[in-house]
Amino acid sequence: MLKGFRSFLLRGNVVDLAVGIVIGAAFTAVVTGFVTAFLTPLIGVATGAVGDFSKQEFTVAGTAFPYGAFLNALISFLLVAAVIYFAVVLPVGRLQERFNPVKDQPVAKVDCPDCLSTVPAAAVRCAFCTAELAGRPGFPAQATASVG
Repeated sequence: MLKGFRSFLLRGNVVDLAVGIVIGAAFTAVVTGFVTAFLTPLIGVATGAVGDFSKQEFTVAGTAFPYGAFLNALISFLLVAAVIYFAVVLPVGRLQERFNPVKDQPVAKVDCPDCLSTVPAAAVRCAFCTAELAGRPGFPAQATASVG
C-alpha cells in the first residue's frame, strides 16, 4: 500500500503540480504587494482618496461596503491572469506548434474494381494490376494523356 502511494507522489504530474502551486502562491504575493504598494495609491490619487485606497468604503444604512479591497483583488487577478497568459500560455502554444507540426491528412482510398487492391481515390491506374480507373464508378473522370 505504501509502495503505491510513493509511486503516486513521485509521478511527474504530481510533482509538477506541487511546484506550480508553490510558484503561483509566491507570484500572487508579489503581484498583491505590487498592487498594494504602487497601483492602489495611484488609483487613490486619481479618485481623490489619498492614502490607503484598500481601506476605502462607503456606508449604506449602517453597513460598510469595502470597495477598495475588492478593487485591489480585481487588479491583482487581472495582473496575474495577464502575466500567466503572456508569459506561459502564448510561449507554450508557440512551442507546441513548433514541435508538433500539422500532420498530413490521410489520402482517401478505394478498392480497385479489378484486383480489389487499395489505391488512392484520385488514381488513374491501379498500381497493382495497372487497370485503368479513370471514368469507372467511384473514380473521377480524368483525361489521360497519351505518350507518343
